[in-house]
Amino acid sequence: MSATKPEMLASAGHDTTDVYASRVLDHPTIVPRLDPVVYAKDRASGPLTPEQVRSYEKDGFLVLKSLFSPSEIARLQAELARLRESHAGIDPQTLVLEPGGRELRSIFQIHRSSELFARLASDARLVSIARFLLDDRVYVHQSRLNYKPGFFGKEFYWHSDFETWHTEDGMPRMRALSVSISLTENTELNGPLMLVPGSHRRYVTCVGRTPADHYKQSLRRQEYGVPDPGSLETLVAEGGLVSSTGPAGTVAIFDCNVMHGSNSNVTPHPRSNAFIVYNAVSNALLQPFGGQPPRPEFIAARSRVEPIEAHTSRLA
Repeated sequence: MSATKPEMLASAGHDTTDVYASRVLDHPTIVPRLDPVVYAKDRASGPLTPEQVRSYEKDGFLVLKSLFSPSEIARLQAELARLRESHAGIDPQTLVLEPGGRELRSIFQIHRSSELFARLASDARLVSIARFLLDDRVYVHQSRLNYKPGFFGKEFYWHSDFETWHTEDGMPRMRALSVSISLTENTELNGPLMLVPGSHRRYVTCVGRTPADHYKQSLRRQEYGVPDPGSLETLVAEGGLVSSTGPAGTVAIFDCNVMHGSNSNVTPHPRSNAFIVYNAVSNALLQPFGGQPPRPEFIAARSRVEPIEAHTSRLA
């Protein structure tokens, strides 16, 4: 599939200032990224090594081991189980079930529902990396627990987070990243995170106008804002496929525009992860570029944009 200049999207009648317009044409396109991947000006004095910075910039993700101690992970695992068993004090709308089932798929806004996960989101080991790569103060755009239970955990289809955050939430530019902390062992068999290296340097526009209240369905199974097979074939032919596996405590950091997804989990072993999305304060949300009303606050922070005050105390 040939790449298309962002300016050509104006042919659909869109404001040319929206250089990442999506879901407006009747055919998919692949356009070049116009934003940096690493915003840091001084790459030698940050929390990552120069080799790690180069790897993140090249591939769009970075996997770190042993960032948290076994006792810290044990505390997070206990909280993971507690929140699954007891929903007391949790906003019911933040609880998402598996498509076609009653098993818990995700809990959103965990940094508002759990003191321990709030501490995790403000942990200096994570916040310092986000501040460095984004070269700005950061806030939590979204947080969630993904349970992916054994036997019943369904797939998360291929997608670029930024395409959805831009179109449905109004995130202006690619200046955000996600952190995934594995709270169970992630193996090749239980539906691990899969990524397309280098795909963050391209932007795949999607086809289909976003329906009203799309989030009510998309949190269980996304049908709009997913790339077409041809674009995926192009990206995978260029970059290949990798999976993020490792023991509980493995941390994956990935750019907002890297193409990623995961398979269903038909093994007896759950694959549970905590996700925290950091956005630059200077990149705070505007009105959604797709024309629909904003999604709820528990999915995309809009009114509660609070720069994180990082703490250095351990979780356990």
